[in-house]
Amino acid sequence: MRRDLIIGIIASLLIHGGIWGSSFLPEDAAPPPPPEPPPTIELMEMPELEIEPEEVDLSDEPAEQIDFAPPMQTDVPQLVTVDSFVQPIQPPPPENMKPVTGVVSIPTARQTGLGKGIEVFDIRNLDQQPIPKFRAKPQYPFEMRRAGINGEVVVEFIVDANGNVRNAFAVRSTQRDFEQAAVQAVSKWTFRPGRKGGRAVNTRMQVPIVFTLNDD
Repeated sequence: MRRDLIIGIIASLLIHGGIWGSSFLPEDAAPPPPPEPPPTIELMEMPELEIEPEEVDLSDEPAEQIDFAPPMQTDVPQLVTVDSFVQPIQPPPPENMKPVTGVVSIPTARQTGLGKGIEVFDIRNLDQQPIPKFRAKPQYPFEMRRAGINGEVVVEFIVDANGNVRNAFAVRSTQRDFEQAAVQAVSKWTFRPGRKGGRAVNTRMQVPIVFTLNDD
């Protein structure tokens, strides 16, 4: 009987020891969770464009035309007549109309003196003759130059006590076309005035002005 009891005790101990021993055994570690898959980008298909049909005007009315620029005048050549460059002569003013103030009038009569009471000496009666300081060259008339004509003008004038030329005019000339150019040039001359009795006096003089193409 003891033998059966000993076997039962041993068996009980083995059973309880297995249960208790299993509680002290380390449990297997749980497997790690699987990694999450990377996010994916889904490609979308673009929808097809809807092409709107063009509206065609089938009416017979013509389209309105818009002018963006003013119409240009047609360039038509004009004929030039002989009278195109002729300037009509203005009629003379009425006799009762007064001359406009400030207008320079050219005297038609030759002035041989400087005025009443002013003495003008002849060059032969001076103690010292006038000496030129400046002489302007006359302008050759275009028509005479083109025709190749030479000429000479004798100009008379007065050298006043200040050495300026006064009352210049043409005495004689080979061609009338040279007279104006000669008088204009001499009027610009200046002199050291003539002297009589130790003082500067007014002197009447005459000089020839020669126009020749050889001087050019």
